[in-house]
Amino acid sequence: MADEPRSGARAVDRAIQVLNCFHGDDPELSLSELAHRARLPVSTAHRLAQALVRGGLLEQGPAGDRYRVGHGLATLARPALARLGLESAAPHLYALAAGIRITVSVCVMDDSDALTVFQARPPIHFCHHQVPRSRQSLHASAAGHALLAYSPARAAADADLDRVRRTGFASELIETDDPIRALAVPIVGPGRQVHGALAVQARSARLDNRAVVPAMRIAAGRIAPLFQTTDGAVPAAEFRSR
Repeated sequence: MADEPRSGARAVDRAIQVLNCFHGDDPELSLSELAHRARLPVSTAHRLAQALVRGGLLEQGPAGDRYRVGHGLATLARPALARLGLESAAPHLYALAAGIRITVSVCVMDDSDALTVFQARPPIHFCHHQVPRSRQSLHASAAGHALLAYSPARAAADADLDRVRRTGFASELIETDDPIRALAVPIVGPGRQVHGALAVQARSARLDNRAVVPAMRIAAGRIAPLFQTTDGAVPAAEFRSR
């Protein structure tokens, strides 16, 4: 029988479970929601949440009955952002967002998902349609197709990925009452190694790929050399629980 984890290690594992509950799009969670998502007893979730609040990794809302990500996590994430080159890339991303007047997201591959690790919002013309889900399927999203197109993990023959390599961008229509169009271009370094993807989305009636894609491709080319990793790819694990 494998050794049971010691109590200290188990507490750390459970604290990570609590932090991982904030991966979704809900900015605040009640204690009962936190316990349900972490699959922990309410008393245990409360004890861990309070410890994380004391450590600055979580904070409580004004009413004190809901939890949200604390500023301490942003502080911990800064070295990873700098090490991976995203801090250096940020001015280019904000310039692109201001120029096309749409939020720009940087996505990396994480198992079977495209994970959003950075967003640059424009100073004007921002709307909620421009914010993608934090995780999107690699095989069913524009960001995912842009990541897969130059990845060794791509299918041997795939018409959608062939189209991305031929045109230089991926497109996705998100069916809603007011349809949303998503566009993504790969961030490709030397040797055609894909570092990540630049993605935007907006109301389909507004998003003109002929005006937006060329600017995205220029920005992707500018920031590709700024990504500093040992194997040429941005590891999504750097951003988990941040």
